[in-house]
Amino acid sequence: MPEPFGKQDFHDAKKAVAALQALYDRNTKFLRDSFAALAAGGDESKRYRAFYPQIGVTTTSFSQVDSRQAYGHMPTPGHFATTITQPQLFERYLIEQLRLIMRNHGVTVTVSESTTPIPLHFAFLEGTYVDGAAAERIKRPIRDLFDVPDLDGTDDQIANGTFEVAFGEPRPLAPFTAQRIDYSLHRMTHYTATSPQHFQNFVLFTNYQFYIDEFVARARELMADGDSGYVEFVEPGNVMTRNGATASQGTPPQRLPQMPAYHLKKPGHGGITMVNIGVGPSNAKTITDHIAVLRPHAWVMLGHCAGLRNTQALGDYVLAHAYVREDHVLDDDLPVWVPIPPLAEIQVALQEAVAEVTGLSGYDLKRIMRTGTVATIDNRNWELRDQRGPVQRLSQSRAIALDMESATIAANGFRFRVPYGTLLCVSDKPLHGELKLPGMATEFYKRQVAQHLTIGIKAMEKLAEMPMERLHSRKLRSFSETAFQ
Repeated sequence: MPEPFGKQDFHDAKKAVAALQALYDRNTKFLRDSFAALAAGGDESKRYRAFYPQIGVTTTSFSQVDSRQAYGHMPTPGHFATTITQPQLFERYLIEQLRLIMRNHGVTVTVSESTTPIPLHFAFLEGTYVDGAAAERIKRPIRDLFDVPDLDGTDDQIANGTFEVAFGEPRPLAPFTAQRIDYSLHRMTHYTATSPQHFQNFVLFTNYQFYIDEFVARARELMADGDSGYVEFVEPGNVMTRNGATASQGTPPQRLPQMPAYHLKKPGHGGITMVNIGVGPSNAKTITDHIAVLRPHAWVMLGHCAGLRNTQALGDYVLAHAYVREDHVLDDDLPVWVPIPPLAEIQVALQEAVAEVTGLSGYDLKRIMRTGTVATIDNRNWELRDQRGPVQRLSQSRAIALDMESATIAANGFRFRVPYGTLLCVSDKPLHGELKLPGMATEFYKRQVAQHLTIGIKAMEKLAEMPMERLHSRKLRSFSETAFQ
């Protein structure tokens, strides 16, 4: 193991994060160097181990702090701690969280080594290629020599509200542990073919490639314009186009990943990320499980849906204010009896964006947009079964639209305390036999996708201008919350 690291107390958040970074760099380098030495014929009689950094805070008073903000304070006196990974990636986030805690409680924060080993897999730098032949030169199993990812400690008990603190152990300071975050950062790169460092704090999800094509074209225009406020555009393969440039740098992947991501970047991660999650609740849960560890400020679903009312027309918009959850992928983590409330800040931004882009307002806006319940199901071909049961449930729930992703994304936003919203576009009306004829589909997508995406981008820009303490609502917080957002 590396030399023991003595505890250090800090009154300055920036200095505390710098200490976390130094400790993390030292310990991960130790593991990388040890693996390289073994591959070169080093001593296989030893076991090699290094630990994650840890941040700890102790409060001793029940004094009420300013609780208007949803985070940045502890619910009760006690000792709180969390393991930390990749402090450089989370630098702005960590400084802000620690600054608020220090201000609200008047305490110091302690940087130390935790008792959680860093798995070898998570110690390698992003993009590292491990030669298979080098690994084969190590005769003993890797698990005999290094720690590997431990699924027993990689879960969502803190976020789900089911974590029980053992006697004498600190209470959680953050919603995710270091190993849980590392797991998601690796999966994020795999699924999206872009580095986590490029993800922005305002995320749009879609279930159609048409939206991605339009987003890419729009982003390239903004980069060529050179005066948009966005500084870079990043595509799968980390292909980058800088502000003011028309040519890109980098090599795109030979084939697109399962859920490609595109990032229109602003300083401080203040731009917009768009992800094509494809069709279905499983993908929707998978990608939001992972993006949640980056602690984004908002995510919104933009996609197509089935209109369920005869009074709706193709191209109309649906602003979800409630959800029927028949997607089932989150039933074990968030019971279906838990309500998923609409968030006023997101709802207002989306409605204002629709009004500004379409030029309609007030009563006239009702001609093209309805606010109501969206039902999300896990069976794309539900129409092929006996419709009496599903149609009766949809009618009783007052649902106005049906899709396969929106409730999943909203429910995971609720679960992970990420502000969420949904704005869908009616692309067919199966209950009324109104489907797009050949040729109609192309024209519909060409006309409607561009407007819908413009609305989504404008809504996200409105949210980005909002004070974060207003956007991160207290209604997403449970009885005993972590101090970190």
